[in-house]
Formats: sequence, C-alpha cells, structure tokens
Amino acid sequence: MSVFQLLWRNMMHRKTLSLLTIISIAITIALLLVLLQVRAGIEHGAEKGYGPFELTLGSKGSSTQLVLNTYYRVGTPAQNIPQQVLHDVRKESEVAHAYAMTAGDSYQGYPIVGMDAAYFYTRYGDQSMKAGGMYAKTGEAVIGSHVASQLGLRVGDTFHGNHGLVNSGSHSFDNPANEKSGSDSGSEASSNDQHQETHSEQQAEAAEEAGSEHSNESDESHHDHEHFEYRIVGILPTLGTADDRAVFTTLDYAWHVHGITHEEDKMITAILVQPKSLLGAQAIKNKFNQHADVQAVYTSKAVADVVNVVDRGTELVQFVSLLCVLLAAITLLLSLTSVVTERKKDVGLMRLIGKSRMYVWTILIGEGMFLTGIGAMLGLFLGHLATSFSASSILEWSGVHVDALRIAPGEIQLVLGALIVGFLASIGPAWKVYRVDPLQLFRS
Repeated sequence: MSVFQLLWRNMMHRKTLSLLTIISIAITIALLLVLLQVRAGIEHGAEKGYGPFELTLGSKGSSTQLVLNTYYRVGTPAQNIPQQVLHDVRKESEVAHAYAMTAGDSYQGYPIVGMDAAYFYTRYGDQSMKAGGMYAKTGEAVIGSHVASQLGLRVGDTFHGNHGLVNSGSHSFDNPANEKSGSDSGSEASSNDQHQETHSEQQAEAAEEAGSEHSNESDESHHDHEHFEYRIVGILPTLGTADDRAVFTTLDYAWHVHGITHEEDKMITAILVQPKSLLGAQAIKNKFNQHADVQAVYTSKAVADVVNVVDRGTELVQFVSLLCVLLAAITLLLSLTSVVTERKKDVGLMRLIGKSRMYVWTILIGEGMFLTGIGAMLGLFLGHLATSFSASSILEWSGVHVDALRIAPGEIQLVLGALIVGFLASIGPAWKVYRVDPLQLFRS
C-alpha cells in the first residue's frame, strides 16, 4: 500500500472528525484570502484610482469628500464652483491637463458625470471602446462596463436621468422599443421621484445651484429631467476603476437640463489637474487655495488618509482572523491526538516489519499535512468564489475594483503558512506515537 493510499484510508476511517478539521481550515483560509483580495483592491485603487491627476480643485470643505466623489464616485458631490476657475487653471503654465467635472444627477443609482471626452485618453491611454464610440454632443452618453452589465444597457438605448444620487432601480428602463409604454406610468414615477428628490435635496445641492434660480427647484428640476433624454453611443471597456460604475456625458449636460445659458451662471463640481511637475503642483495649489470659495488638494494625500482609516478598521478583522488560525490549528491538533492510541499499534507493526524511519515519520506527519493541504485548497476555492460574488457589491459600495481571478499579494505565503502550521501541529502527536517501544506495545 502506497503512502497516499494509507493516508487516505486513515482519513476515511474517521470521516466526521476529518471533515470538521478540513472545514475549519478551509473557512480560515477563505476568510484570510478575502481580506487579502479586498486589501489588494484598496491598494490598487489608492495607486491607480486617480490616474495622473495629482491635484483636485473644488469648493471649500472636506478634501476627502471631494476626492472620493471625484474619483471613486462615493458620497455626494461637493458644492459647485464657477466655470471661470477652470479657465484660470488652464492658463497656468505648469498645468499639463485640466478637466472640469459636473455631477449631481444619476440613473438607476449610478452617477451621471459630465466630463470632457479627452479625459479618458489622458487617464487610460488609447483604449478601444467595448462597443460604439465616444460622445460628441449634448445628450450623448457612454456607460461604464459595470453599468452596462448590471442594467442590461446597449448602444442606442435611451433614458432619463434623476435629480440627485437617487437609487431608482425600481423604475422601468426607457429605450426606443418601450419608451411610449413607459410614459403611461409617468405620473407614478413623477410622484416617486418627487418624494425622493425632496429627501435628497441636501445631497443634490451642487446640481441644484447649477440648474435653477427659482425657489421651487425640486418640482422644476423633475420637469426638466423628464424632457432631457440621454442616448447611449458607447460602452467603455473594463477599466478596473470606479469609472466602470458611472455614466459619462458632455460637461454641459447640467446646464442644458436646467436651462443655464449665461456664462457667469455656469458652474462645475470639480477640476482634475495633471501638473507638469511636483513643484508646479505646489505652486498651483498655493495660488488657488487663496480663493475664497475654492480649495486645491493633493489627491494622493486625501486617498492616503482614507487608506489609513481603512487600515485601522481592518486591524480588528485581522485579529479575529488570527484567532481563526489558532482555532484551526487546535482543531487539527485535537484531531491527530484523538487517534494516538490507534496509531501506536499501526506504527509498531510498521516498525516490526522493517519499514524505514522516514516512511513511518512520513505517515505520521503526512496525515496532518494531508488534512491541511485539502483544507487550504478548499479555502482558496471558497475565498476566490466569495470574492467573485462580492466584487460587484464592493464596487457599488466603495468604488473599489476587486479582481477575484487575480492572485493576491500574500496568497502564496498564506498557503505556505497553513502548511507550516499543519506541520507543527502534527509533530507532537507523531512524536508521542513514534517513541513507544513496539515490542512492549504488543506484549501488553
């Protein structure tokens, strides 16, 4: 009988205990792997989430809120700033690229972002569209790959936006085939939207200021959105950033929705700036921070602040994970110790018939390693499976892209660590069995 066959027979001889041991190891590995995958996604987002835009300009207030909403589409937009600030920024000699962003509206809970189409080339390079092409005129839109997959949208479909970041997932989708039938339920949708808009008035303050000078902004904004139709002309490739979960259109969409025509009334939400140098970035930051209602922040610093907060929050989770590792090791130790008496006679017989010391130790240590190996492989599968199922929710909630198919940093070390723990847990019971004198054992 080969070593593998003997190990398998021993494990099947006590199926319940072996199964519990494997499950405890698998759950521990899966939990740790999910943490590694999410952490890798956060670090990737911190490194690549804002592209080359080292400076971000917006209204005075929380720099974290400004950066999270601008690049990760999380939270509500900050208040608006005049479009003239963009013109002033572009006049600076140390600015390589500067793009304004307008935000405040949404479709089915996904933010509608007004942005110069050149932004995509500057940030992502010359990538081909997944379908269709880039928007060129007001009313045309491109959607992120995640939006397309979640809502089943295609090139040529049309829709109407909602005022504020309202999750209107229950509303029917308007496309050329069913737009007329959808208008029959306009009254019900109007009532629901009006209630949601009142609730989200503070969240949509930036879009309100850009869109109306009247006192009854909520009612008029709803009326404006009903009559402004977007047509999808393209679907972006998977970019691995929060842009996958956004709808993009021309910068001037908010002005058209709300009938803004005078230049002095045109407002923007933020400005993304790629400086030519770090010294240039500092000069730009210092200059525009002198404005009464404008702040310029280092994007990387704001992102680092968020990552630090997340790191402190994961310390508790890591502590719980270490407890799981300890419990898994104890379970394995108890599993092996519980069959010491039975293994004594097996080992004694093997030694009497002349099996080598290496063979005996392989059998004794191998059983613990075998259980650990099966549990680790099952844990890797469950961990990647759990990450795959939760990746969409993580992207929706945080704007962080988690790739379940990618080997996370530390994943190999995790498996090796599990095998080491299994080896150490097996030594005690194995030594206890091996040091028994086989002749004395069979005499008794």
